[in-house]
Parts: sequence; structure tokens; C-alpha cells
Amino acid sequence: MPWGGPPRLTVPAWLPDGEVERVIASHRDWIARERAKQRPRLRLDPAFVSESEARRAARELVTMLAEEEAEELGVRWSRIEIRDQRSRWGSCSTRGTLSFNWRLVLAPFEVLDYVVVHELCHLREPNHSRRFWHLVETRRPGWRQHRDWLHEHGPELLAFRPAA
Repeated sequence: MPWGGPPRLTVPAWLPDGEVERVIASHRDWIARERAKQRPRLRLDPAFVSESEARRAARELVTMLAEEEAEELGVRWSRIEIRDQRSRWGSCSTRGTLSFNWRLVLAPFEVLDYVVVHELCHLREPNHSRRFWHLVETRRPGWRQHRDWLHEHGPELLAFRPAA
């Protein structure tokens, strides 16, 4: 079910109405538990967030962090992009382009920092091997806590849309 939205049930046209009702009734507790997980916790107010300002702030913070950390890691990136991804926080292309979700600027600074370091580490290890995670661990020993924050709050953050 989409975060914060009503549950969706896709039903084959041939399924009798009585069977649909039985399926819904048998999953009612699961639906309630899933809905409970989707109560807003970040207290983001779309009326007070400007996407353009958030993108500028994200670019400034990401660039600052990338410049500092790239030097420490001994890597070079070619370009930084701030994007509106629906399911990703960051990515690193084979050509060295680092892309980041603008919504990271709405997360705690340490979470944004972790994602930047994570993507920079891909410039040395372009996979999620043990060596990659060891490198992340050497740069940010508390990375698991920040990854867990994204797992817990990420769906709400990804679903966030500022007022037009």
C-alpha cells in the first residue's frame, strides 16, 4: 500500500465478491498493523517546505561533504546531481556522477552524511561487497544506525510532497 494512502487491493475479474470479502476479512489485522506503521512521525509540513530551497540546501551540504570526504578517501567524483528519486537516496555512476535525493536535507544531518559517504565509497568499491562495507565502517562507524533510520522513516520521507 502506498505510504499514507488507502490500502489497494487488486482483484482478478473472475473472483466472486464473497471471496474478495473473505480475503479482506482474513487480512484485516495485517492491514491494521501496516496502517499503524504509516502514521506520520517526522512532522513535515508541506506548507513550510520549498522544494527549490531544499534542493539548494541539499546541493550545498552534499558538495561540502563530498569535497571533504573524497579527499580523505582518495577518490574523485565528476559531478553531483540533486534529484527527485521515488525510491533511492543516492547512486554513483561508473563515470563518477553522484546523485542524491533532495529529501535527504529533511533527514538528520548524520543520515545525509552517511549517504554521501556511502556513495563516495562506491568510487573505490563499485558494489556492496565485504570490502565496500568495511570501507564504509572505517569512514562512518555508526553507519548502521543511519541506515536503520532510513529504513524506518524513509518511506514517509520518500512520499513527502511540498505544497505547490
